[in-house]
Amino acid sequence: MLREVTATRYITSLREGGSLPGLVEADDLGTYVMKFTGAGQGRKTLVAEVVCGELARRLGLRVPGLVAIGLDPVIGLGEPDQEVQELLKSSGGLNLGMDFLSRAIGFDSLAHRVSPEEAGKVVWFDALVNNVDRSWRNPNMLVRGGDLWLIDHGATMIWHHNWPGARASAAKPYDASDHALAPFGPDIRAAAEELGPRVTEELLADVVAAIPEEWLRDEPGFDSPDALRRAYAEPLLARAATVHERIRIQDRNQGRDQGRDQGRDQGRIQKGAS
Repeated sequence: MLREVTATRYITSLREGGSLPGLVEADDLGTYVMKFTGAGQGRKTLVAEVVCGELARRLGLRVPGLVAIGLDPVIGLGEPDQEVQELLKSSGGLNLGMDFLSRAIGFDSLAHRVSPEEAGKVVWFDALVNNVDRSWRNPNMLVRGGDLWLIDHGATMIWHHNWPGARASAAKPYDASDHALAPFGPDIRAAAEELGPRVTEELLADVVAAIPEEWLRDEPGFDSPDALRRAYAEPLLARAATVHERIRIQDRNQGRDQGRDQGRDQGRIQKGAS
């Protein structure tokens, strides 16, 4: 299970995220980026953050540490922003906190180089969890002390929004053409050889055990939180063995060049016809 702390002060909202995460202090004197059960997709987003964060950490990727944060809605009574106040009021109970990485900056592919080996591990991991939210438009990565950190995994494992279709969704290929690390020549095969065998039934059981039980209750189609935990683990176990075979990466610059060439050809044809 995640370590539990209690929020003692709401500092500010972080409006870069669509779910309106906030920066909070807790009773362990830590500072956390807090994501709320009352926001967006609610507890499913938090579950995805836990599964992906804990899995990434166990595979040797850098992710902020996670805690479960107890929130008393009274903490928002003095908040002047009405939207934030409503969010705090609707998120009483257990929420999710991520260690605040001070002095970290957003990843910029022009300023920070990534080796093919590291890029391959990140792309392989994102394919495993079907992360659709680490594109060059929105990298969801931070750099601190020259090290790459992965953040924001709420938009992963899309199959948990439609459990009857989970098996089919988990078997789909992964298009990494727009991935933020695609330009660095990710070594997918090496990543699969190193990380794939480590995604075992035992490891995944340990990962899903970290999900707080109250986020798993009353899910339609499941008679217990443990049954739902197994449902999270099964697609990942099945996907880990062969997902590298279904990763597609197309050079975006090549696509743009082809588009320009086609445009020039079209222009020549039209000019000749006139």
